[in-house]
Amino acid sequence: MKLTVASSPHIRGNFRTSRIMMDVVLALLPALVVGCWVLGIRSLWVALVCVASALASEALFCLILRRRNTVIDGSAAVTGLLLAMTLPNTAPYWLCIAGSVFAIVLTKMLCGGLGQNVFNPALAARAFMLLIWPVGMTRYAGIDAVTSATPLHHMVMPELPGESLLDMFLGNCPGSIGEISALALLLGGAYLVWRKVISARTPVAYLGTVAVLTLIFHKTGAPIQWMLYSLFSGGVMLGAIFMATDYSTSPATPMGQIVYGIGCGALTVLFRYFGLFPEGVTYAILLMNAFVWLIDRHTAPRRFGTKKGGAAQ
Repeated sequence: MKLTVASSPHIRGNFRTSRIMMDVVLALLPALVVGCWVLGIRSLWVALVCVASALASEALFCLILRRRNTVIDGSAAVTGLLLAMTLPNTAPYWLCIAGSVFAIVLTKMLCGGLGQNVFNPALAARAFMLLIWPVGMTRYAGIDAVTSATPLHHMVMPELPGESLLDMFLGNCPGSIGEISALALLLGGAYLVWRKVISARTPVAYLGTVAVLTLIFHKTGAPIQWMLYSLFSGGVMLGAIFMATDYSTSPATPMGQIVYGIGCGALTVLFRYFGLFPEGVTYAILLMNAFVWLIDRHTAPRRFGTKKGGAAQ
């Protein structure tokens, strides 16, 4: 009998990594299309540069170290596309390349490759880029291609954004390429749940926690509006649906996924209210990534025939 030992993620069923990655790409397309339509065609070039750089980085890394080329599994393309979704359409191309190289080489491949990275590669790269090149990462262009503040920047004042909730829901506002349309992201998330690529536990727990906390601790006289703007602005939808559900960096247990989502949501609100940057999604998810092993350990279902502590009955 041939026994194959491989690193996580371990998926039971007729799933292939390449098929899962293709589903993720398809789920991201609505958000990308809206970003290109609202912010301009340069959004597409940013996405293509990020994807091409990610693929080239992984292929070159495998070639130099004489490893099996893993580009064909599609994970590098997904990482590049997710990184592009977090960037403004004004991001310089060299910045896109630098971020993609950091995500693939330092966050993923040096940790052992797919399934062995502790932190989400796209978010780790975004955090690195925010620290080193904050200006290039926070120069957002509006619908008229003129640099303008995002709705989330207005909420730091604190005040409600000038855009209507409908505009925020549809994507008629400035922001990063893949985060401006809540509708497009929800459609992509519904597709992934329907395809059984992800579970709804983490996104629902994440978004539900953000909703409850921003409703209770609202900063204006319109608590419901504040809550909805908090959900529709920034990268909450993108993070909850596409980043926090990454197989390699999220819990495997059902209860763990709920705990993880709640933690991500609570930290997002905390960082938004008291952090240096208006957005808190990146650092919230990265911090929770570090505790995934602990969450899985304490939320693992009891094995049949054992007590809660693990001893045999």
